[in-house]
Amino acid sequence: MTESCDHNCDSCASACQDRTKRNEDFLAKPHELSQIKHVIGVVSGKGGVGKSLITSMLAVILNRNGKRVAILDADITGPSIPKAFGIHEKAMGNGMGIVPAETKNGIEIMSLNLLLEHDTDPVVWRGPVIAGTVKQFWTDVIWNDIDVMLIDMPPGTGDVPLTVFQSIPIDGVIIVTSPQELVGMIVEKAANMAKMMHIPVLGLVENLSYILCPDCGKAINLFGDSHLEEIAGKLDINAFCRLPILPQLAQACDKGEIEDFTGDYLAPLAKIIGEL
Repeated sequence: MTESCDHNCDSCASACQDRTKRNEDFLAKPHELSQIKHVIGVVSGKGGVGKSLITSMLAVILNRNGKRVAILDADITGPSIPKAFGIHEKAMGNGMGIVPAETKNGIEIMSLNLLLEHDTDPVVWRGPVIAGTVKQFWTDVIWNDIDVMLIDMPPGTGDVPLTVFQSIPIDGVIIVTSPQELVGMIVEKAANMAKMMHIPVLGLVENLSYILCPDCGKAINLFGDSHLEEIAGKLDINAFCRLPILPQLAQACDKGEIEDFTGDYLAPLAKIIGEL
């Protein structure tokens, strides 16, 4: 806290003790029956880079490694997690709270699409209502004995990411990006928001990084040269992965069979999360 401090943390970026204490005051308690050891956010500064895909793949890898995994789908207006896992039944409630859906391999999932009458019903809500719903996914859902919860965030640095960072004890974030040079600036915005909220960046994933020629196997940089190492170095992020364009992965998501997909593209990040 500086001599000129007016105690209004909302307009201040200083990482002082008062601000840290205020951030802790915002934390919401999970449901009394929930047991959650670690929470990881999957974020980006822009949409369409594959946060839901990376969240799903990390969940599958961690599950295969023997971890008890859950996904909280915080992308309220664009929930795609249930589709990737082929979940069609709705989440159920009892006298104690909401019971999340479960994939065939035991990954627990809570998403707004599991509460809507039809999957294609639009969610025409204002920001505060959306943020409040995400918070309820933390406080009202009965999560079982979870080793790692992954939160699939909406893009940007607005209401929902702020609510998640303030209300839920995040252990770290994974930032998802794509090769375009413009995205470097967007990644920094996401990293700087995490820094302001005192949340470490665990790793960086470049999705749509390249495509392999089916004839010669050469890597083609379809969306331009990668800037991943440059961005990671600038932000002092040691763990980073590149995920190519994989038609078979897209098909697996469309069929709801992402748990059947194999590949170790995200293994370094899964290792870091698994060792928390």
